[in-house]
Amino acid sequence: MEKKFLVSFLLAVSVLFLAATVSAAGPLATITDVEVDGVNVNASPAIVVGDSVLIRVDFNSLENASDVTVEAEIEGDKEDVRAETRAFDVETGFEYSRSLRLDVPFDLKDTLSGDVTLNIDISGSGFKTEATYTLRLQRAPFDAAIKAVSVPQTVSAGETLPVDVVLKNLGYDDLDDLMVTASIPALGLERTAFFGDLVALECDDDLNATDNYGVDITRKCDEDDEDTVAGRIFLQLPWDVEAGIYALEVTVENDDTTSSRTVQVAIENAFSSGNFIVSGNQLLIVNPTNQVVVYRIVPESTGTVSVSVSESLVAVPAGSSKTIFVDATSNVAGTQTYAVNIFSADGSLLERMEFTTTGDGGTASPIIVLTVILAIIFIVLLVVLIVLIGKKPEKSEEFGESYY
Repeated sequence: MEKKFLVSFLLAVSVLFLAATVSAAGPLATITDVEVDGVNVNASPAIVVGDSVLIRVDFNSLENASDVTVEAEIEGDKEDVRAETRAFDVETGFEYSRSLRLDVPFDLKDTLSGDVTLNIDISGSGFKTEATYTLRLQRAPFDAAIKAVSVPQTVSAGETLPVDVVLKNLGYDDLDDLMVTASIPALGLERTAFFGDLVALECDDDLNATDNYGVDITRKCDEDDEDTVAGRIFLQLPWDVEAGIYALEVTVENDDTTSSRTVQVAIENAFSSGNFIVSGNQLLIVNPTNQVVVYRIVPESTGTVSVSVSESLVAVPAGSSKTIFVDATSNVAGTQTYAVNIFSADGSLLERMEFTTTGDGGTASPIIVLTVILAIIFIVLLVVLIVLIGKKPEKSEEFGESYY
C-alpha cells in the first residue's frame, strides 16, 4: 500500500512539474513588424551577398519578463550568421523595438540568386516567441574573387619570381577585360597581365535559364565560357635586394570592380650585408650577377685623415669579386673614421662604406721621418761646404839667406 502511494505521489509531482514547465515555455510576445533594411519581410525583401543588413523587430510583450533578448539568424547552406541584443526587461502590454545587424553570407555557388531563411527568436524568463521568414538572396553585381595566390616558399635575389593567380567570378554579371597586377611595393616591382573575360556562371545549352542560373532571365549560353581562370605573372628580383620577408600584392580590376589580396614572400640573399664588404683596410666588391659591372671608387679625405685607394675605376667580372686596398694616414692620436664612396657607371651613388684608422699623434709616418732626416743631412753638408769655402789658407814663413 505504501509502495503504491509513493508511486502515485511521484507521478503527481512529475505531472505538476511538467505542467509548470509547459506553462513557463509559453509565448513571450506578439511580433508586430519585422523589417530588413527598412523593407517589411512580407514584401519579399532581397538582400545581397557581402552586404551588412539591419534587422528591426517590433513586438508587444505578453508577459512581465527580465533578461529578454532578441536574436536574428540567417540560415545558409555553408554557414549561419546570427546576432543577439543585450538583455533587457519587458512589461505586459507594452510595445518594444530592437535592431540587429547581420553580415549576409555567400551561399550561391551555382546560382545567381536563391531563397534563405530568417529566424527571429524573442526569449526571457522561460518564455519564448519564434518566427520564420523567407528572404531573397542575390549575388553582388560584380565580384572578381581572388581564390588563390601561390608563390615559392623562398626565392633568391636576382631570380625570377613566379606568381600563380586563380580568379573566379562570384558576381551576378559577367566580367570583361580583367587585368591582374602583381607587385612588391617595397622593391618598386610591378607587372600587369591580361586575364580575359569571365562569365557569372558556366552554363549548359541544353538547360533552361532557371536550371542554368537559378533565375528566369535571358542570357546567352556558351559552353566554352568559363567562370574561373588561372594565370602566372613573373617578377624579376634585383640582385642587391636585402634578405627578408616582403609583402606581395595582387590586384584584379576592370571597369566595374577592383579586388586585391596580399601574401608574404621570403627572399634570400647570400650577401645579406650587400655587395660591398669592409675588412680592415680592404674593400671587397662582390658581383653575383651574370654580367660585368663597373664601379668608380672615390675616397673621402678629411682634415685629419689622408685617404687613397689602389684603384679608382674597377670592373668586376660576372660571378666574381675584387679587392680594393685603402690606405689612410693620420697625425692625430686616437681612432679616426673616414669613408669611401662607391658610384655606379652612370654616376649614381650606390654605397658609402666607412673605415677606421688609429693615429699615434706624435709619431710621423716613415716617409715624413725619412724626409726630415735627408733634410737635416743636406743642411749639415751645406754648412760644412760653406765653412770649407770661407776658410783662408795661412801664409808660410819666409826664410832669407844670410851671408857672413
